[in-house]
Amino acid sequence: MRIALAGVAHWHAEMHAKAVAAAGSTLGCVWDPDIAMARRFAAMHGAAVAEELDALVTARPDLVVAMGQADRMPELTDLLMDAGLPIVMEKPAALSAAHLAPVEERARKEGHFIAVPLPNRLSPIWAEMAALRADGRLGDLSHAQFRIINGPPERYRRDGAGWVLDPARHGGGALRNLGIHGIDAALSLADAAADQDIEIVGVSLDDRLYGEAVEEYAVVILRMPGGMTVSVEAGYTYASMEAGGDFEWRISTRNAYLTDRGAACAVATLDDCAERTLTPLLPADRYDAFMIDTLGRIARGEPPAVGIGDYARAMRLIDRIYQKEGCR
Repeated sequence: MRIALAGVAHWHAEMHAKAVAAAGSTLGCVWDPDIAMARRFAAMHGAAVAEELDALVTARPDLVVAMGQADRMPELTDLLMDAGLPIVMEKPAALSAAHLAPVEERARKEGHFIAVPLPNRLSPIWAEMAALRADGRLGDLSHAQFRIINGPPERYRRDGAGWVLDPARHGGGALRNLGIHGIDAALSLADAAADQDIEIVGVSLDDRLYGEAVEEYAVVILRMPGGMTVSVEAGYTYASMEAGGDFEWRISTRNAYLTDRGAACAVATLDDCAERTLTPLLPADRYDAFMIDTLGRIARGEPPAVGIGDYARAMRLIDRIYQKEGCR
């Protein structure tokens, strides 16, 4: 398959280019409003340059990865839907759920393929939970913690994406940017339509270290329908400018305790007093797995594993968190 990248002046662009190669596909043309950036990216990856976005559309790629500033992404996604092209809609893709809503409604009504890269859905612990549930061994859900802490906010300016630190162009800070992964994980444990039924027990947002206009650290406590407690932690407070940081997913049930720390995954089960390691999927390889899964679904005529509806639910919950009394 031929994959086009639209908006390569984005920190996820290199991940997607790597994922295209891992999937055994061809990186076709690339485009960016900054044509000099598009030419540099194309030269690095042996791709063609689309001087205008219309040229990328006219090339009719099998899939377009759409990336850009949150305030401009709905317009880009609409243009690609006009062309009837399958889309990977990279985050952030809107300023808020209301900003995203017309795109979501159109995609649903017209049946567009729009996959959203929330690749931690491919963590080995989800498959292990499904297997335990199928065997009747999972038990009731008790609590979960989803943490993702990356390096200081200045790294976004270093990468030419300083707009992420501007609430008018991004719609929030670490919670909107990184916390979306944890919020999506929390929602995946609840009824798909139950985002309005989730109780926001507590929220703390902090911007003390770097004085940015957006929060650099957020922690949220949620109570899910049925009583499960979930905490989501996101921040720009890891002491490194390099890729990676502090990542941990934990889920506790009556009979199982599952952990994913990126390079190490494990499960403990009460009924057989066993502890087992699971084959990890490294965070650096999760975009590869996402691309392979997405292309397979397109080939089989299946919907994406994580679609625009899932993303919209997470955005709605984040909007409610920001709007909660006492939060900035």
